[in-house]
Amino acid sequence: MKISRQQLELCQAQAGMSASQLSEASGVSRQQISTIKGRGSCNPITAAKLAKGLGVPLETILEKEVET
Repeated sequence: MKISRQQLELCQAQAGMSASQLSEASGVSRQQISTIKGRGSCNPITAAKLAKGLGVPLETILEKEVET
């Protein structure tokens, strides 16, 4: 799944979470979160874990597709 790095970081900031706190809340390692932010994608289960850890709907952190 394509993840919006900007949205992920915005949600993390709004939640006032450090990387360690997000890792603990989501069950996703800090290293994996860093990789996801850099790559901009991850598997659906990991995306759901991140969204749940942030307390936001999954759609919030997904990359928006541009309709043409």
